[in-house]
Amino acid sequence: MTEAPRPETGIRIPDDLSGITAEQYRASMRHYPSGVTIVTLNSPTGPVGFTATSFASLSLDPPLISFNIADTSSSLTALTAAQSVVIHFLGEHQRHLAQRFARTAAHRFSDPALWSALDTGEPVLHGTPLWLRTTVEQLIPIGDHTLVVGRVVKVHDDTEEEPPTAPLLYYKGRYYRPTPLADDVD
Repeated sequence: MTEAPRPETGIRIPDDLSGITAEQYRASMRHYPSGVTIVTLNSPTGPVGFTATSFASLSLDPPLISFNIADTSSSLTALTAAQSVVIHFLGEHQRHLAQRFARTAAHRFSDPALWSALDTGEPVLHGTPLWLRTTVEQLIPIGDHTLVVGRVVKVHDDTEEEPPTAPLLYYKGRYYRPTPLADDVD
């Protein structure tokens, strides 16, 4: 089967994409805003957690999610052995937790006032407006990360509180809160 000719767009894509450096790629991804999540799990050595801005919804039926973890992460070994995790959607008031969980693992759970354990063992961070408990369905090594696919088995939703909690966003290496745009007028 022959490939159909592609229309000329004026955009030149090199045949060899190996010229893209990690720095170039990282810099380009900083221009894509994302919500901030923290993934927590229980391990034989205690609670484990890390930030993940790669969270995505995959499927409604069955309810599936995904996130990535770097192969260099100190949490990877515990995650690969875990049967379930909790994914916390951080509110704007939880920037301190995002910063805590983006740093050294030793201090992430050092303040017991910030979390408690579910009956199933996973740590839950207090004050999180929305969290999902998921079972780990697949671990897919890809590039320098592992893609985790999870099945949602519980949803905890306190987003109807007044005043509503805005989500925490990450963009260009900084934390933000969303602000609504004016409604379009036709």
